Amino acid sequence: MSSPVVAPPATLSTKYRVTAAHGTFGLFVAFGGDGIRNLVGWPAYVVIVSAYTLITLVLIARARPVLSPRALPKALIAFLVYALVSVTWSAYAGATLLTYLGTFMCTVVGVYLALVFTWQQVLTRLANALKWVIGLSLAFELWVSVFVRDMVLPLSGGVYVGDDPPLLAYWSRNLLFEGGKIQGILGNSNLLSICALFAVIAIGIQLTIGSVRRSWGWFWMLLSVATFSLTRSSTIIVAALVAAAALLAVVIARRASRHGRTALYVTVAVVFAGIVTVILTFTDQLLALLGKSEDLTGRTEFWTRVINQASERPWFGWGYSSPWVPGQLPLDDPLVRHHVVQLHAHNAWLDVWLQLGVIGVVLFAAVIASLLWRSWFAAIDRPRFDLRDDRPYSALALLPLLFTVVLVVQSLAESRILIESDWVLVVLLSLKTKRQRAITEDGAT
Repeated sequence: MSSPVVAPPATLSTKYRVTAAHGTFGLFVAFGGDGIRNLVGWPAYVVIVSAYTLITLVLIARARPVLSPRALPKALIAFLVYALVSVTWSAYAGATLLTYLGTFMCTVVGVYLALVFTWQQVLTRLANALKWVIGLSLAFELWVSVFVRDMVLPLSGGVYVGDDPPLLAYWSRNLLFEGGKIQGILGNSNLLSICALFAVIAIGIQLTIGSVRRSWGWFWMLLSVATFSLTRSSTIIVAALVAAAALLAVVIARRASRHGRTALYVTVAVVFAGIVTVILTFTDQLLALLGKSEDLTGRTEFWTRVINQASERPWFGWGYSSPWVPGQLPLDDPLVRHHVVQLHAHNAWLDVWLQLGVIGVVLFAAVIASLLWRSWFAAIDRPRFDLRDDRPYSALALLPLLFTVVLVVQSLAESRILIESDWVLVVLLSLKTKRQRAITEDGAT
């Protein structure tokens, strides 16, 4: 009598491997977009992301995911619809449509990841994409320092004012053997720094739940921590500290009773008020500690100009444009820092106000607040989707909260949350936490 044929696990099938590789590649393009553009230029980059988007739409249609209206993040949809409608009053309709197309492409990637993969599979896709960014960045910096031994400009050129390229325009500044600040394949130490922090979080969760070989996991953890230390972005250092505080709050909340959680919330509110007071009182000292000038490296001047411009159209804004398009800026004159034209306001909230007015800020705040709300309770509550209420807490449940906290902190000094990798994460986490709130250790729900 012949033994029955046992089918291999679904995760070992060719179909799943192709699907997983497609998801990882999408995240790599989202996180590493600056590096790809530095290498091949904008035209080739547009071809890559356009082809990827079309393929992704086909894969979503073939997957036929079941999605009820109740599982849709209403605030996110409202924000996207309002941003598109702003073309009707935009002062630069062409730029609005062009950048909205980019936003749509990023949204498609986030939707694909949220609908096709479980939480643990999302974690794996994130970790793998971030490892590629970090590994290639360190290899690139090592190649520059060992063989080139000089600063390197992007192969595709750059946007700057003047004949000679300023320091900010260089792809690599040949600083690896000098201890940083390295910029990696992204050509930007701030962007590489947040990738390193995300990698630390993702790989740390993998090690905790045992979804990666410990030797391999600790190897990548070491590289991620090294990359973070070599970038030394002040904003991302603050984001790491806030994420650590959020992790501590989760640990306390998981062990606390209902009254204990109330006391925790009151304590957090008091501590937050105290931190704000300290920041306002000792601003100059704190900036010196972080290696920043009193004008936050030119940001206060940018913010003043953005506020003045936004005040002229306070309710509806000048029209959606993330990022700003050269030649069709929402400002009368471009923002220039060290001879490099800036294409965002260096504060996502001011950027949204400038583009979409007070109504846009309210909608965007609703997106972030609802995401934080769902992420917090997913992190502190036991997984529950039936009558059983004694399931163990999941380290995987920390993923949406810690990533969202980092994004929110970064949004105060950068506008990255509105574009590329950060917007992919906002869409992914918003839809995933709305659709599947119970996060188990195996990520099956």
